[in-house]
Amino acid sequence: MEPSEFSAILDAVRTFIDREVVPAEDEIEETDAIPERIRAAAADMGLFGYALPEEFGGLGLSMTEEVQLAMTLGRTAPSFRSMFGTNNGIAGQVLVNFGTDEQKEAYLPGLAAGELVASFALTEPDAGSDPSGIRTKAVRVDGGYRISGQKRFITNAPEADVFMVFARTGEVADGTKGISVFAVDADRAGVTVGPPDRKMGQRGAHTAEVFLDDVEVGPEALIGGVEGEGFGAAMRSLAKSRLHIAALSVGMAERLIEESVDHAVTQTQGGTPIADFQLVQAMLADSRTEAYAGRAMVMEAARSYDDGSDRWMAPSCAKLFCTEMVGRVADRAVQVHGGLGYMRDTKVERFYRDARLYRLYEGTSEIQKVIIAKQLIRAARREGR
Repeated sequence: MEPSEFSAILDAVRTFIDREVVPAEDEIEETDAIPERIRAAAADMGLFGYALPEEFGGLGLSMTEEVQLAMTLGRTAPSFRSMFGTNNGIAGQVLVNFGTDEQKEAYLPGLAAGELVASFALTEPDAGSDPSGIRTKAVRVDGGYRISGQKRFITNAPEADVFMVFARTGEVADGTKGISVFAVDADRAGVTVGPPDRKMGQRGAHTAEVFLDDVEVGPEALIGGVEGEGFGAAMRSLAKSRLHIAALSVGMAERLIEESVDHAVTQTQGGTPIADFQLVQAMLADSRTEAYAGRAMVMEAARSYDDGSDRWMAPSCAKLFCTEMVGRVADRAVQVHGGLGYMRDTKVERFYRDARLYRLYEGTSEIQKVIIAKQLIRAARREGR
């Protein structure tokens, strides 16, 4: 995409967020839903397919472009981005990277247009950070496969039209090698979605359990037409999504800093703006410095992702730092607001709750540390050190 074209898209999204989404944040919080007017506008802007190939109706953004968009999306309620996040991210990328031509034609145009919603059904009650423990089974039968199992915390499950279901086609002893992934339409017999989970934050973004009871699918549902590629598909999608989450965290941190500065210059104690107090200034300075570092890290990680030099460790480094960073910034924002920051009608209180999830999904902070360390150790051994 030409720089001027992308700049125009970024400006349009920023304007839309500031004029339409930010004013609707309280409505989203109260109703636990994205207003239809906002959803329709997002679809018209191409946001349901910003990371999907242009040939299927998407915008085909590079990673460097995507993280800039994500930092802009991160400025407002996370549920706005989550509405179309799985189409572009963990679910859509399974199709983009591993789907057959027929599977791409069947789903990607609808995902890019916002006519379909895809969900990434990997996590289970006993298999979260370690997907090798999944128990959902896909057994070969005449005409295809029969899938049975239970998935948990599946983003956009209540709205999903299709699930990327990870299931074991091999034995448990096969570990990650026995995992495959299937495109399972939500209206298939045997597919049941539980009630939306009651979460700490991120209202308007819905997760739920998904139950698969002897769901029969044809061989065309097997992504890529090859068994055993599910784990690789999951890891590749998650690595890209981790960098996206890091960028969202930077955007939220920058919004929190704006809210904190605005409050500090208008709130007075003893007739003096609290912005004149050095301990308040220190909190603002620490937050701005960390957000600046996060932005620089995300942009560099995106560059290395695009040129192929690092698509594993850099995303984990960025996610680890930025998601932990936004938690610290949110905490300082509440502190700057004082007692007001603890009140439910204050924006920083909502972002404080929203931010906590970033350290958990797409791999917890602890998992990112394991990934980073393993990459370092593997490189050292490869070099004979």
